[in-house]
Amino acid sequence: MKIGYMRVSTDEQHLDLQREALEAAGCERVFEDYGVSGSATERKGLKRALRAVKAGDVLVVWKLDRLGRSLPHLIATITALRDKGIGFQSLQEQIDTTSAGGRFYMHILAALAEFEREMIRDRTTAGMQAAKRRGVKLGRPAKLDADKLAQARKMLKAGISRKAVAETLEVSPLTLRRALAESKGVKLIR
Repeated sequence: MKIGYMRVSTDEQHLDLQREALEAAGCERVFEDYGVSGSATERKGLKRALRAVKAGDVLVVWKLDRLGRSLPHLIATITALRDKGIGFQSLQEQIDTTSAGGRFYMHILAALAEFEREMIRDRTTAGMQAAKRRGVKLGRPAKLDADKLAQARKMLKAGISRKAVAETLEVSPLTLRRALAESKGVKLIR
């Protein structure tokens, strides 16, 4: 059975062209998302379409960008379909994973997606190393600055419990303990 999925991003767009193409391709059921961006993680129509397709079925879209919000997301979705014995077809790009040529094309796309991920990882690592060399402190900003740490020490010296000090400074007792230890040059194991 062929199951169709279609999507438009804005309320001004129409689904007519996609619907006609999916029906002409032989889709027996068609699911839709109307006015939903491709970058949206919650797409109810897509969720229903993915629940409807079973092993031996084919999920059909008008164009690849109707299905995935990025190349890695697209590859992951199509791979998950393949792993369940479900075919995939994109009408505009003429991709059909039920054929050897379509599977080959998807392998090329998957390789490109992996290459893209590695390039992003390499650029991120290089950027972090360059920032460290410039003296930039990476990670989340400290919740307790020097003034708050001094205030905490005074309160603790006055006999106020660590829990009460933490509540006053609006942090957890563990955060307070770690900040105090790190300010003395002690690194706690997390």
